[in-house]
Order: sequence, then structure tokens, then C-alpha cells
Amino acid sequence: MRDITDKQKETLEFISDYIEQNGTPPSVRDISEHENVSLRAIQDRLTALQKKGYVSLKPKSARSIRILSDFREKEQELFVSKVPVLGTVAAGKPLLSEENLDGYVNLPEPFVRPGKSYFALRVRGQSMINAGILDGDLAVVEQANTAVDGQIIVAVIDDAITLKRYYKEATRVRLQPENPDFQAIYCQDVRIVGILSNIVRTY
Repeated sequence: MRDITDKQKETLEFISDYIEQNGTPPSVRDISEHENVSLRAIQDRLTALQKKGYVSLKPKSARSIRILSDFREKEQELFVSKVPVLGTVAAGKPLLSEENLDGYVNLPEPFVRPGKSYFALRVRGQSMINAGILDGDLAVVEQANTAVDGQIIVAVIDDAITLKRYYKEATRVRLQPENPDFQAIYCQDVRIVGILSNIVRTY
């Protein structure tokens, strides 16, 4: 069903609350008086809601409004994306090639957003522990090929994936771990494949 406007939503909320409190639908006049707008404006609004499939109306019948769709449930529906989970990256293969995939995970907002592309990978080791990223976590990564200093990125180095904090220095790139027991990785160039978006952890 198509989206509704704020005014249409306000009308639907009043109708729903009225039915819940009184056991019968409101009249067009009831709605008009509650919202302090003309009868014609309310009638037009109800006609629009009927076209969008939210209410039914009986012509020339008082208190005939029926809610057909639970718009409040619709508001709670979140965007869900099927995100590929990467395993070991196969040498010479594109990042999301079949050889690299280790299944899929369905993630809702706010872990993913409409219009963006993501992949996920299992964190291995303790190199990012001081950033709150633990061994076994699922890192949700927004696909990107550029980054700014301080962002936690996923990079491919020698056909291996690494998750580190990115810094561009004068003549090289520093990939900084978040654990003093690990050394930074220095390289002249790095292939960035994504920026950390979220961490999913199960207990």
C-alpha cells in the first residue's frame, strides 16, 4: 500500500481511537470537529485513504467508516536486507563471488539502510578489542572504496580481509589495530572494500 500523509495518519489515528473507545466509528462531522477542518476536507481525506486501502466507506451511510489495514503495524515494519556473509576470501576472486560466501543473514534497520549495499563478516582475533569489537562478532559493513581518517574499514591485502582503523599518512596508509598487543599495518596503497556500519553480537 502507498504511504499516507501526516494529516491522513492523524485522521486514521482518531478513527481507530474513537472505535476503541465507543465501539462504533465516528461520523464525518465528528472527525471534522476534532480536527477543526471542513467536512469537505475530511471527506476528501477519507476518499484518499479508501483509495490507498486503509478504510472502506459506504456512500450516504452515517458512521460507515471501517479500518481495513492496521496502519500502526505498518509503521513498525522495518526494512530488512539479505546480507551476504563472507568467509575466507579466495585468491583472485571478486569480494562477493560465490567462492567467498559463507551464507546470508537477514538484518533489519538500523543495521542496514535502504539504498545501500552491505556485506558481513565474522570477526576473528582480538586486534580490535579496544573498539568494542570482539572475536566472533558479526561485522556489518557498508560497501565503499574510500574512507576518511579514523574510520574502521575492511580492506583486502594480499587477498586477505582485515578490519582496522584507517589513517592516510604522507607517503603511506596506516591500518591501526585497537589493541596494543598488535602492530599497525603499513602499506603504500590499500584496497578499501567497506566501512564498518554495525556490530551484531549474540550471547
